[in-house]
Amino acid sequence: MMNTDLVKECASMENLPPEAMLEVAAYFQALSEPTRLKILNLLRSGERNVGELAQLCGFTAANISRHLTLLTKHGLVARESRGTSVYYRIADDSIYALCDLVCGNISRQMESTSKRRQAFAPSA
Repeated sequence: MMNTDLVKECASMENLPPEAMLEVAAYFQALSEPTRLKILNLLRSGERNVGELAQLCGFTAANISRHLTLLTKHGLVARESRGTSVYYRIADDSIYALCDLVCGNISRQMESTSKRRQAFAPSA
């Protein structure tokens, strides 16, 4: 993980040193897999264990565990052991603001593309 002093120094992407850019890219890479996005979305409503997430996602517990390990590594989810179960929760709620921002942007792009296509559609 990145040095926390470096993070404090570079609160925006502007003027990021190369090693910090690598960390930012790795963070976004963690978000680049649809199953991990589904897991994050499922955790919006509260913590869940691996079995619950696996059932809701339709994947094996081993597969979900691998995704959760990566999400934990990047600080997106936190884990807590309770007896024989491990529960996962969102570690930083700001991830939803980021995802909602991206989803809004994609929605606007799709709407714009749709309007352009309609402009070239033959009239009935």
